Amino acid sequence: MQRMTTALRKLVDAGKFLELPTAYDAITGRLIQSLGFKSVYVGGFVTGGSTAISEPQLTMNEQIGVASRVASGLNIPVVMDAGAGWGEPLHTMRTIRECIRAGVAGVHIEDQLFPKRAHYHTYVAHNIPFNEFRDKIKLACAQRDEVDKDFVIIARSDACREQGYKEAVKRMLTAREVGADMGLIFPRNHKETVSAPKDCKLPLVYVQSRGNRDNRPLYSNPQLKDMGYAGCIDAILAIGVQFHHMRKALIEIKKTGDYTGMTNDEWVTARHDIETLIGLDDAYRIERETVEKAYYAKLKKKK
Repeated sequence: MQRMTTALRKLVDAGKFLELPTAYDAITGRLIQSLGFKSVYVGGFVTGGSTAISEPQLTMNEQIGVASRVASGLNIPVVMDAGAGWGEPLHTMRTIRECIRAGVAGVHIEDQLFPKRAHYHTYVAHNIPFNEFRDKIKLACAQRDEVDKDFVIIARSDACREQGYKEAVKRMLTAREVGADMGLIFPRNHKETVSAPKDCKLPLVYVQSRGNRDNRPLYSNPQLKDMGYAGCIDAILAIGVQFHHMRKALIEIKKTGDYTGMTNDEWVTARHDIETLIGLDDAYRIERETVEKAYYAKLKKKK
């Protein structure tokens, strides 16, 4: 079987636009795969939200554990938010090793202060100095080359929010020089969004920040592809959709004692599709050929 790092590397090298919808559990990952997506993303926001821990307080093991559970049931590569690498270059090198061992195919590593502050969610970026970011990416890439050269490293900078667009571009150019495979910045407006893929000189991934409160622009995947982006992370899709619709369902049940948001036929289909996604058809087959077969043979003898 092809390693997922190799599968991701092939997509990147072929210039395939990476559609990266989020998942924070195995069944969402399988749903994404079943609908034809070629890659999936486990973000810090969705892990922090779904665990009610919050992204800034996630440990390396907590984040990698979620990503590993998602990856274990898939035949498509998982890209993970590795935050600030959980420390300085030495700690980031360990993060790369642990991700590879866990079946993660690629990560993005940012220039945020570690430990990350909760104020990050108010769009306050606490960037580490340029040289520290350079060294972190350089050593992460060295660890990649030593353990699995196909593992994909995306250098991420939040500098646009604090030092400005030029600083973010400077960090991307340096990340490219020290071995990063892809880049990621947070352009603040349409002009910066259009310019970034040309200025940064490496394949850029855009972050689709649905529900953002700092007026970052939102685009469709075809629009981003036309601008020259190499992929798009749909950062909060999974938890946003789940929270919104679950909340509506629970409010209705609390208010009326019933839920009418789906027809009975839709429920039958949903239950069947869930059972299929989690592999019950194979489980039934194995049991029919083994323990169930023996069970019914025993019953027949008793008669």
